[in-house]
Amino acid sequence: MSSSVRVGRTAAVVAAVTLTMISGGSVVSAEPRATIESISADEAPDGSRLVEVIPVGESQLNFTVHSTAMDKDVTVRVIRATSEKRPTVYMLGGVEGNSERYGWEQKADVEKFFSDKNVNVVIPFGGQSSYYADWQRDDPKLGRNKWQTFLTKELPPIVDSALETSGKNAIAGLSMSATSVLNLAISRPGLYESVGAYSGCAMTSDPVARRFVEITVSDFGGNPENMWGSANDPLWAANDPYVNAEKLRGTTLYISNGSGLPGPYDTLDAQTVGGDRRTLATQVVVGGVLEAVTNDCTTRLAEKLHALDIPATVDLRPVGTHSWGYWRDDLASSWPMMAAAIEA
Repeated sequence: MSSSVRVGRTAAVVAAVTLTMISGGSVVSAEPRATIESISADEAPDGSRLVEVIPVGESQLNFTVHSTAMDKDVTVRVIRATSEKRPTVYMLGGVEGNSERYGWEQKADVEKFFSDKNVNVVIPFGGQSSYYADWQRDDPKLGRNKWQTFLTKELPPIVDSALETSGKNAIAGLSMSATSVLNLAISRPGLYESVGAYSGCAMTSDPVARRFVEITVSDFGGNPENMWGSANDPLWAANDPYVNAEKLRGTTLYISNGSGLPGPYDTLDAQTVGGDRRTLATQVVVGGVLEAVTNDCTTRLAEKLHALDIPATVDLRPVGTHSWGYWRDDLASSWPMMAAAIEA
């Protein structure tokens, strides 16, 4: 690993792998697995560190990472590459964040998708309604959010050290985090070679877009003023990918959105619907409106990138709601571009 990645102190934190067989949340055997390994990681410059590593299934690990900025432990799901010096793909969740019950693994089966890709996949848990941003103030409901610091300064050096990566990264997000991944790339140029933004509103300071952000933050009880201040606070524009689009130059971009009209995954037999008529109605009506809103943002961003002569792959589908079936397809469609950018 290069010294540019491994800046700061190099005190090794050794995380012994805890080996238990878990079924339905209860321990069924105290016997360790046959193979025991230890993973060590350098501390991040601010003292953030790897606390624990627990195996999950056949090819996955849970890293417990202490974030100094947020003063808490964050669970990070890792799908480890089968060889060293491999690149890393970071994946962020929607308004619900990621968890054991909801997110990329459960809804898009990313473990299967990446099983033949030989890359490291990193999925932080948490981040509900946070826009994965650094908030001005702690929030009574959502606590301390310093996700931008965590994802650009604390977590990457720990992951690079622990997994002996190549140092090349891509990042993908959907819905709420499709805005976030663009902002993360803008805030730390060069950290992520490639960005995939699926069905997000890449605007935050326009009055309509700001209202969309406020509703998203409020979804889990957060106060948007604790994030970027009142409506006239300059932080809203500072965290607007459309306003700051010039800073995306040099990043390989894949931006996608549906129109909001029902498509092939908006049927009773769709995997995410499961034959439930109420689920289908919500997906078509609510998901249709959400996708129509984000379609307008995405179209405007695409036009601005074109005007700035910044290359981007843009997929504006004629159909599709705000739902997981389309985001699975987006991941698959964007992967060749990401893979080339990070030399996967």
